[in-house]
Amino acid sequence: MCHVIVTCRSMLWTLLSIVVAFAELIAFMSPDWLLGFPRADSGVSGAGVDSREYRPSLGLYNRCLRIGNKQVTCGPYATTFGEVASGFWQASMLFLAAGTLVLGCVACISIFSLCFQSILKKSIFNICGLLQAVGGLLLMVGLMLYPAGWGSDKVIDYCGKEASPFRPFQCSLGWAFYTAIGGTLVTFLCAVLSAQAEIATSSDKVQEEIEEGKSLICLL
Repeated sequence: MCHVIVTCRSMLWTLLSIVVAFAELIAFMSPDWLLGFPRADSGVSGAGVDSREYRPSLGLYNRCLRIGNKQVTCGPYATTFGEVASGFWQASMLFLAAGTLVLGCVACISIFSLCFQSILKKSIFNICGLLQAVGGLLLMVGLMLYPAGWGSDKVIDYCGKEASPFRPFQCSLGWAFYTAIGGTLVTFLCAVLSAQAEIATSSDKVQEEIEEGKSLICLL
């Protein structure tokens, strides 16, 4: 019989697991990892017309750039994996993608944890907590590799000739990089909260509710 068990700690863990998976996915796909130095709009010229400036952005595999007098267009600069800006970014993408995939799987499993608390007699919370710790380590390695690729030709075009590994020169970090860092920290928090969710859903109070024949159990 399926017992739906909802506690504050288990619900918090479930919600954070889903949010962090989406956050990492959005950050991975965003072009706003690096913001290039301000550039004049070459399409705006003439007497009495102010020269507007904009900042191009560069992601792991995509970018946003204004070409001519058109609006800023975003899209992939690398059509194949081998065209990614540097080997460090290629490795970073692999680790970040693997970590995001793990978090996505955990997010899906966390939804079913409301009804099923074990898999093959193993606690679903402990299994997911372990997976989240592994996913967090993968994300951390990917984020550590990312700045090592700032010396690539692609980054130099956006950040200036003095750009080098771990020194973006005229570029600044975009929201996607900070989102990925924040998501990694929350991932480790989720790994810790999974143990608390396990304790909350296996407490004596929950067992008493189950013995009373209740199928929906909500506890603070």
